Amino acid sequence: MVQAQSRSTGATPVPRTVADAMGTAGPQVCDDMTVEVALSVMASARTGHLLVCDNDGECTGLLTQAQLTAVRDSSEYTDRVQLRDILVDPGPFASPLTRMAEAEHAMRYHRLDALPVVDEHGNALGLLAR
Repeated sequence: MVQAQSRSTGATPVPRTVADAMGTAGPQVCDDMTVEVALSVMASARTGHLLVCDNDGECTGLLTQAQLTAVRDSSEYTDRVQLRDILVDPGPFASPLTRMAEAEHAMRYHRLDALPVVDEHGNALGLLAR
């Protein structure tokens, strides 16, 4: 006796590329913004991260609330510190065509909760979050 198993038509396919799994980019701010203003933007947007872009719109990194708070609470902080001053290591970026396994590996290796997704010109398209 052979038993056939039907496939569920409502099953969600496993994402193969970052484009299949990424979410919206969320708030994007310019790198000349101060830390205090960036923290205010985060609070208003109710998010834990900001995508930082330069004056040309190219994504230069991702900053978390924890990173900004640590900078603000440091003894060297002044109200003139801009985001570009603290983005020393912009971290990895993913292309929408990056395979999910590669993106997940990069996130584990760099201990990231989110990975910016950018196009061929460096413009932010979205965010891959855990």
